[in-house]
Amino acid sequence: MAVTVSPFGTYPDGREIMLYTISNEKGMQAAVTNVGAAIVKILCPDRDGAMADVVLGFDKGSDYMSNSSFFGVVIGPNANRVGGAAFTLDGVTYQLDENDGANNLHSHKEKGWHKRLWQAEMDDNSVTFFLEDSDGSLGFPGNKKASVTYSLDEENALKIHYHGSSDRKTVLNLTNHTYFNLEGHDSGRIEDHCLLLKASGYTPADAGSIPTGEIAAVEGSPMDFTESKRVGQEIDADFEQLRFAKGYDHNWVIDGWDGELRHFATLEAPESGRVMKAYTTLPGVQFYAGNFIDTQTGKGGASYGFRSGLCLETQYFPDSVNKPEFPDAFFGGEKDYDSVTVYRFDVTR
Repeated sequence: MAVTVSPFGTYPDGREIMLYTISNEKGMQAAVTNVGAAIVKILCPDRDGAMADVVLGFDKGSDYMSNSSFFGVVIGPNANRVGGAAFTLDGVTYQLDENDGANNLHSHKEKGWHKRLWQAEMDDNSVTFFLEDSDGSLGFPGNKKASVTYSLDEENALKIHYHGSSDRKTVLNLTNHTYFNLEGHDSGRIEDHCLLLKASGYTPADAGSIPTGEIAAVEGSPMDFTESKRVGQEIDADFEQLRFAKGYDHNWVIDGWDGELRHFATLEAPESGRVMKAYTTLPGVQFYAGNFIDTQTGKGGASYGFRSGLCLETQYFPDSVNKPEFPDAFFGGEKDYDSVTVYRFDVTR
């Protein structure tokens, strides 16, 4: 097990961007950068032992300063959407950036944590990124501190440990926005991947992708992934939720959530035989099928576009700040934010 570091470009203010590569004895690698605490590369074998990079991203750090699709980055302080770009906490209303119609998406598209240069520390098999954000920044109360630790083990599991604190009650709802394509980041579309979600409910949303507050059963609908099926099998079905989002871009409610680490998803690529099992301590996951990826050039000159990768973003539910019936993402004072998500890579036998 080893961690190496190399230059990865220059931040707009002249500071150096670095790339940290964690390798295990089996040859798997996970490369992360201090811009947005982003996952840049995950190199893992197929059923024949051939290695491929299975996440979308860029060849240099400065490209993560545009990154309209949020490839690989950590989103904070609040992931996903807030209806009306505002919330009320302890009688005070906080206004956020209106950047998704009348709503807020991912805190702030230009100034969110996904574009900050984080501090970094290396260990034998891990890299930890640290960030501080002041009271009122991006509209959120509290002087906040956050850390994200990436660690790789010999079982080809990449663990992400998030921690956050604040001197005032605030919103802390972090996620990672990595796009996976288990056939290889440059292999085209992901509709033939097979997905299992251990989620018998999801949160329907309006045309602006703001949840209605309902938790609906997936049974009998195209939203049902309780048995593994092709992502593309029903993605274009004549179903209102899919019409609104041009495919899958919804929050699924993980069955049996109790704050403990649990297996919630299995993703399989039929040609390569690669398998990714996902685990989390969080109550929800945003399965996004890449319906709005802008056509662009990624790593090694690869062309990325419509549905060329998919996300499994673990989270508290979208607009939970305005939905008291949802698990709340308010933390601060003596209540720290702490969560774990694990992506474990294997092959079909």
